[in-house]
Amino acid sequence: MPELPAIPEIEPLSLRAKPARSSMKKLRLLPLVAATYYMVAGGPYGLEDIIGNAGYRIALLLLLLLPFLWSLPTALMIGELASSIPAEGGFYAWVRRALGPFWGFQEAWLSLAASVFDMAIYPTIFVDYLTRIAPGWTTGHRGFLLALLVVAIAAVWNLRGAASVGEGSAAMMFLSLSPFALLIVLALSSALHHHTHAAFSGRPIGFSFSGALLVALWNYMGWDNASTVALEVEDPQRNYPRAMLTAALMVMLVYCLPLLAIWVAGVAPDRFSTGAWVDAAALFGGSALALAVVCAGSLDGLGTFTSLTMSYTRLPYAMAQDGLLPKLFTRRLKNGAPWVSILFCAGAWALALNFTFERLITMDLVLYGLSLILEFVALIVLRVREPDLHRPFRVPGGISGAIAVGLGPTALILYAIYAARGERVGAMHALLFAALVAAGGAVLYLIAKSATRAHNKTAQS
Repeated sequence: MPELPAIPEIEPLSLRAKPARSSMKKLRLLPLVAATYYMVAGGPYGLEDIIGNAGYRIALLLLLLLPFLWSLPTALMIGELASSIPAEGGFYAWVRRALGPFWGFQEAWLSLAASVFDMAIYPTIFVDYLTRIAPGWTTGHRGFLLALLVVAIAAVWNLRGAASVGEGSAAMMFLSLSPFALLIVLALSSALHHHTHAAFSGRPIGFSFSGALLVALWNYMGWDNASTVALEVEDPQRNYPRAMLTAALMVMLVYCLPLLAIWVAGVAPDRFSTGAWVDAAALFGGSALALAVVCAGSLDGLGTFTSLTMSYTRLPYAMAQDGLLPKLFTRRLKNGAPWVSILFCAGAWALALNFTFERLITMDLVLYGLSLILEFVALIVLRVREPDLHRPFRVPGGISGAIAVGLGPTALILYAIYAARGERVGAMHALLFAALVAAGGAVLYLIAKSATRAHNKTAQS
């Protein structure tokens, strides 16, 4: 690949060529697909609230349409930018290159702030599923300690390097999907032998289209997270587009097939809330399948948390290389793992474990949505400013195509922000809280730049 055109005044260190680490084992295609799968989905867990809020028809419609309005456009954008700018830090590097260091910092800040809410969701789901079969293990402080254990395991695993995380994700993906494959077969078999109609005539627990849409958007978000480990991926120009499109199709099937099977089998929608896949498994396969679904849920929670830990912890590393965080964050092990960043982020995520599931989704969507809009803007700006940039994969349609691909995700993000207008975080309006968090990025950037100038003056004197 020809050398990427540089913009001297804003070129971050994370975009500059680095000598290859001979001891660093890189992510291949299948582990990259598996890691992307976990960063986005991690199985059909989390869909229960869509069914509970809107019923089967609307839930299935949302899960079939959103890939074309949300997932596919995002995957196309990431395929182009990740293959043309395969830099550590991923979307942070893209936005910085297109819009300058200030907006690059905001992109990283919004993503890291969203991660505080996002990463607390998966240990929460882990505990919710475990409660279904062993409530004594999760009562009182035990549930919190189990959630902390998930954080600790993911941190230790990430210290083993990106290749270890990707290969482990591939193994967990196949194991965790097997109970749902059996559930689909048993549910369809039951539908053929028992002509029940509960699912078709039943009503959801309490109809809320906005609630269902927000949960569906959350279940389909996170496609850009795999981009942050670009320097740890084998042949990123070729493998990123393939991984994005493969994972997009896979996630849609993993979501839609189990939902369709239990709908046809006649499970009423008002029986669905977080963790209800265990009840569905017990209904069709008995206690053994229910236990398998719980174990799969535990694996998925751990797999998602571990893969996202790999993604998010590369942001402080890249920012530190660009002088926006202390140099301490650039320290890596021989296998490439940024160990200071991993330990720091794990500690921050542990602080958010007591938030409720719904509130986490609202805050996560708003902050993540703003960062995603910046990525689509970067796609357009780079098309205009750097038309000759080598793009192994390209969103079709020229400048118009680059603009059009961002319209669906942007519209959905704006609707999600509108739908969150009634949410609260403590005594504060949720959107005001999100706005304050987002504005904090500008303040932190000024502090970081001031600290960098002071350090440079001290070094020169």
